Amino acid sequence: MAGLYDKQAAIYADARPTFPSEWFSMFAALTPQHSLAWDAGTGNGQAAISIAEHYDKVIATDISEEQLKHGTPHPKVEYLHTPSTMSDDEIVGLIGGENSVDLVTVSVAIHWFDLERFYSQVKRVLKKPGGVIAVWTYNIIQVNPEFDALMWDFYEKSLPFQHPKAKYAFDCYKTLPFPFESVGVGSEGEPITLDLNKEMSFEGFIGLINSWSAVSIAKEKGVDLLNQHVINSFETAWGGSHKVLNVIFKTYMLAGKLNI
Repeated sequence: MAGLYDKQAAIYADARPTFPSEWFSMFAALTPQHSLAWDAGTGNGQAAISIAEHYDKVIATDISEEQLKHGTPHPKVEYLHTPSTMSDDEIVGLIGGENSVDLVTVSVAIHWFDLERFYSQVKRVLKKPGGVIAVWTYNIIQVNPEFDALMWDFYEKSLPFQHPKAKYAFDCYKTLPFPFESVGVGSEGEPITLDLNKEMSFEGFIGLINSWSAVSIAKEKGVDLLNQHVINSFETAWGGSHKVLNVIFKTYMLAGKLNI
């Protein structure tokens, strides 16, 4: 999946929402030790820098070198490229070795992974006992009834261009395999639902939608999902391009530990 988000990496860095500090305090409270965390599929490091407030070191990895170029610098975060050609042993060693990681996080990315392979790596690096893995994603954006109806229509029109793996995200992670013991923050088939609020300009909203993989895939097939007519309709429902509105991202989270 390395190339899927390469073209819009800069847009991704600017448009995607940040996450509440309370989430990371919650994760930290779940692990008895706070030496090392691994943020897989880190993108531009949005989650990694928040995790670093609670852990001594964060290894932030991504299959995309282009995404890593936009990584936010932090003294406790080390960004590492993990191409698909790396072996499991190489990745485990790069992260810190067997039984070394207190917390593994994947923010809005695990649906792109080779889950069987990734979960095998997680089970090797997580500390036993005490290690925790937490994953989350968001999907439909809510603003107001008129806008929300347009957003849903846009979403439905994007479905033919969605990558098959994106289905996990649009299923709100309810169908995501998650073979870990619940720690009270969702479980396989039953993620917890959270509202993620973000103050967003209309320009920022268009940037966010432009970063969708389906929009990029559609363009490659000669279809402009985000054409000027669609943009104008969104702008009217938004209340004008000058307005900054509170946007709600419906977010779905799972966390667990090893069954030992």
